[in-house]
Amino acid sequence: SSRRSHSSSSSLQMGTGNSFGRIFRISTWGESHGGGVGVTLDGCPPRIKLTRDEIQIDLDRRRPGQSRITTPRNEADAVEILSGVTSEGITTGTPIAMLVRNKDQRSG
Repeated sequence: SSRRSHSSSSSLQMGTGNSFGRIFRISTWGESHGGGVGVTLDGCPPRIKLTRDEIQIDLDRRRPGQSRITTPRNEADAVEILSGVTSEGITTGTPIAMLVRNKDQRSG
């Protein structure tokens, strides 16, 4: 059997995937036709004010009728912060997980 030699400059190339960033690492997960979609934000330092309401403002900008580029869906997105933020709205320094549940889920 022959062996292929690999130079030190070769590396495994992955697809673009669903994670972005270096200092702040953002990974998306879930499916719009499933239970919901979410994001995990890693790299946020502790003691930063971050509330559900602040995030909700940006989500509301995506709602139908807000601009000509929004989707025709009729459901309002409601974000839930699952981890990484205290009940007082202060980041803990651990990854922040957020979820938007799909209210209009239809089984295929």
